Amino acid sequence: MDRINGIIRNACYQECLQKNRAHEETRIFCRHDMAHFLDVARLAWIENLERGSGIDRELVYAAALLHDCGRYRQYEDAVPHEQASGELAAGILEACGFTPEEKEEILAAILRHRDKEMAEERGLSGLIYRADKQSRSCFACPAEGECDWSREKKNLLLRM
Repeated sequence: MDRINGIIRNACYQECLQKNRAHEETRIFCRHDMAHFLDVARLAWIENLERGSGIDRELVYAAALLHDCGRYRQYEDAVPHEQASGELAAGILEACGFTPEEKEEILAAILRHRDKEMAEERGLSGLIYRADKQSRSCFACPAEGECDWSREKKNLLLRM
């Protein structure tokens, strides 16, 4: 997991975390922070194991840690956060030693993590899409009643 720890220690990544935190300091809804990134990573990894998908753990964790890293740009510049995250992730992945093929697969998962077409996809993009959606504990959120997500989109029950 050396490359994953490289992401966590990367100066650009740390700056992204800091900017996300600053923009969401008073946010009462779901945040885009390390807790969320790790929830997504762990849920994706569990599904990967349960389905026997065989996707490399570093690819799962890299995509999960980076999928919302550019969220602050959506606040600052109205850039869709999947696009901003993909742009930022490209340099971080390169700096951390991911191959061009790995980088391409991870970036595709980041760019498509909000794409409903990924709901049934079996590869890394599908794993990250589903884990991102499952990671939200709406059933325990004190702001659930104020959230503008539709009831169908909210996680009001645990699912296996």
